[in-house]
Amino acid sequence: MSRHHEPPLSCHSERSEESPHSARTAKVFAISKSALTLAIVFGLSAATSPAQTTAPDQPAPSPGKVLFSRSLDTDAEAKKPDTPAQDTALVVVDAERNALTYTAYDLDVHLTPATAGISVRAGLSVRNDSATPLRRLVLQISSSLHWDALTTRSSSTSVPMPFAVHTIDTDADHTGKMSELVAMLAQPLAPGASMTLTALYSGAISPSGERLQRIGAPDDQALLADWDSIAPTLTALRGFGDVLWYPVSAAPAFLGDGAKLFQSVGNTRLRQSAASVRLRLAVEYVGDPPDAAFFCGQRQPLVAISDDADLPAAASPGVATAVFDAQPLGFRSPSLFVTDRPASKTGTPDNPDLIAAVTSRYDALPMYSAAAALVEPLLTDWLGANPLTNLAVIDHEGQPFEDDSLLVRPMRAVEPTTLAPSLAHSLTHVWIHSSHPWIDEGLAQFLALLWTERSNGRAAALAELQDSARTLALAEPDLSAAEAASEATASSTSAVDDPAKTINPAGESLAASTGDVFYRTKAAAVWWMLRSIVGDDALKQALQAYRMDAKLDSDPTGLEHALEKSSHKDLRWFFNDWVYRDRGLPDLSIVSVTPSQLSSRAGLPAGWLVAVDVRNDGYAAAEVPVTVRSNKASETQRLRIPGRSSSSVRIVFADKPQQVEVNDGGVPETQTSIHTRQILLPGAP
Repeated sequence: MSRHHEPPLSCHSERSEESPHSARTAKVFAISKSALTLAIVFGLSAATSPAQTTAPDQPAPSPGKVLFSRSLDTDAEAKKPDTPAQDTALVVVDAERNALTYTAYDLDVHLTPATAGISVRAGLSVRNDSATPLRRLVLQISSSLHWDALTTRSSSTSVPMPFAVHTIDTDADHTGKMSELVAMLAQPLAPGASMTLTALYSGAISPSGERLQRIGAPDDQALLADWDSIAPTLTALRGFGDVLWYPVSAAPAFLGDGAKLFQSVGNTRLRQSAASVRLRLAVEYVGDPPDAAFFCGQRQPLVAISDDADLPAAASPGVATAVFDAQPLGFRSPSLFVTDRPASKTGTPDNPDLIAAVTSRYDALPMYSAAAALVEPLLTDWLGANPLTNLAVIDHEGQPFEDDSLLVRPMRAVEPTTLAPSLAHSLTHVWIHSSHPWIDEGLAQFLALLWTERSNGRAAALAELQDSARTLALAEPDLSAAEAASEATASSTSAVDDPAKTINPAGESLAASTGDVFYRTKAAAVWWMLRSIVGDDALKQALQAYRMDAKLDSDPTGLEHALEKSSHKDLRWFFNDWVYRDRGLPDLSIVSVTPSQLSSRAGLPAGWLVAVDVRNDGYAAAEVPVTVRSNKASETQRLRIPGRSSSSVRIVFADKPQQVEVNDGGVPETQTSIHTRQILLPGAP
């Protein structure tokens, strides 16, 4: 598993700027290796490092300035709580596990890649989103990690919290288990109330295919899917759903239990999308320092400081640091990657640094450059002349993963035409960004469809849409007439104040979707339909305005307004049925086809008038092409059919009509997406 993201196999930001802190980093005068304290000297604060015991023949460390510390209390030494009990009889209900929403993560992370080690001081802000007061807090990390301490603050003093720990099964972590902490509260946490915590935990994260192996996956395949680990060449930690390297709170979920695990990951991402995340990272090394860190898709160079400059470079230990300032988490699971070598830049004549690849397969770089040159004209035509950033690629043998403009995948020297569809998807994230998953991910899928259309023809792109519509039809809810009628009464005549919050409980609205079958598959179909409704030029104009205006992204209805402005069309009916609410899919059928011969004033035949009546038994409105064909000609008009109703269109046709086609595969339906009927002309045998 992976969202933020595991890209489609056919395929999806690196920020090259340095942190303002890293440019001012000074020497490290002292590095504590204890489990509870990590001190890295930083040239801004005026603290003094604690005294350390040194060998007689070594000089004492000079006083320095602390970058960050893993101690529980920076004001005074906190009392270490009793060793947590391993309570195998602990009873925790899922309501407790699902009650907490994390609103802020402030992470101090110390990695020791040589031993796969990690130690973390996590500042956490949590909110009780349940309807009842909480008497206990439930927090979880990977079973390969152990809880060291937990505190809260009271009147500026750190107060140790008593807690018990047990291990429970879950497939949210690659080990198939998680270490669950249960902490008693001195006072119940009221519904809607928040509190801040500081947690210390440590351990090792090595490759583990245990959760897949226990459901029958061969060892090698399990490790290609579950490749998260800390190692000298690459640290790769994808987060909730792959490895719990930071604290979470969620009910156990399993891969063999339908889609519950993926739903749990998606729901957590949506709930915590507004949370702020901050990371201060330290990586121990010996010899050559690591090059860069990627946190939540963003890149920072690591600033390396040698512990002993007098040793030969190959044997000199040191610490490399990076600081990622607080930012909104967005719809993702926090991910962390550390690479051991500089990226190789490649690209196109107009954008020579478009791709930054961390790889030793240098023969693949010209192929990626050539593939990027193939798809670049499509991207500039639809999204604008210049990319917003570059595409960071980490060459890795495992299952592909993406987080906006960071892509982790195996790199091969294959034909550029083979790479082009995946790069059309991935490079879309380089050209445009949205905080709304259905726009961000769906648009990347849509551009990949446009590449298929441009390179292989419209029929090939429609075939891809129809294939994906079959999966979508299985995921959509079976709306009852009562549910649809209730929703229609509430919304058909009024505007939506906050569309993202107006969700049909029978399914996922696209604006608040948590499953990739919606925010990728359905969203791509929505973009295709919008293109058909407003036209290419209006859609291009809206997209280029959207990517340059942050206000349009922050407004849940911003894209709709941009499209209405560029197309001069009222699109509220479409967004109500396809984006702001889930009304399932349309279910169309041809009710009748009535041809009538037309006569000119001279009494000679002047063609035919073909009346086509179409029924929609679904609840979502659809605007589809209706085409009359003969062996020599065709004529198409668009027809909108509201949910649970019928509409008709009359088409004047110069030749003898032979067939009517309703929908061409561009609008997903509950069953087939192409309807045809042969025309029987009056007087024909």
